Amino acid sequence: MLKTDAEQYHLKCKPGDIGGYCILPGDPGRVPKISAYLDLSRHVATNREYTIHTGLLCGEKVTVCSTGIGGPSTAIAVEELAACGAHTFIRIGTCGGISTLVRSGDVVIATGAVRQDGTSREYAPIEFPAVPDPDVLFSLIAAARDEKFSYHAGVVQSKDSFYGQHSPERMPIFNELLAKWEAYKRLGVLASEMEASTLFTVGATLGVRCGAVFHVVWNQERANLGLDTDENESHDTDRAIRVAIGAIKQMITAQ
Repeated sequence: MLKTDAEQYHLKCKPGDIGGYCILPGDPGRVPKISAYLDLSRHVATNREYTIHTGLLCGEKVTVCSTGIGGPSTAIAVEELAACGAHTFIRIGTCGGISTLVRSGDVVIATGAVRQDGTSREYAPIEFPAVPDPDVLFSLIAAARDEKFSYHAGVVQSKDSFYGQHSPERMPIFNELLAKWEAYKRLGVLASEMEASTLFTVGATLGVRCGAVFHVVWNQERANLGLDTDENESHDTDRAIRVAIGAIKQMITAQ
């Protein structure tokens, strides 16, 4: 990775501002909620979709940085945070269920990601797998178990178009979209989201550790089958946050 002492072009931060561990929500509005779990948290910078707070966890400097939606802005954040010295990244996001085993309110931990995005293709050939770092992955699973949360660990789909998933029939390539979705269901893909494949591929390129944990908002497959008709959308991401915080604590302790 290219390290520099200069202020980063998009994030407006410098190496001393950033911790070795970084938590990456998409929504800038989630940054204060996550940084509340840190000691001595302070605002570092805000520019475009990027809001950055840094604090302490178990005495170690930890940064929370929003990435916005999708691969391009996520890649920029990881590139510039790594240039400032960050070595471990955990994405906290939301997702929609694909497997009918996944229910609204559950936690999903990605063991890999379908690279249905464009950004990762500018880093690695499509044959290269988008997978998390084992240390980060196992720490996330251990944290979810410690919390006794309902969680699932498996492959997620990362796509670029939100409405390509939710309104595929009106897209000119609807046959392709629906065929891929059916394949993902048959392959046991757990959920759909928009950043993990980019994060994992960029992380591999830069030689940094990455992982991802998601809060399940809704499962359209369960709804289509008439399962859990009384189940509401869930938007409280606190469980995913607590899993990420617990994982970082474990990794810090293991240093």
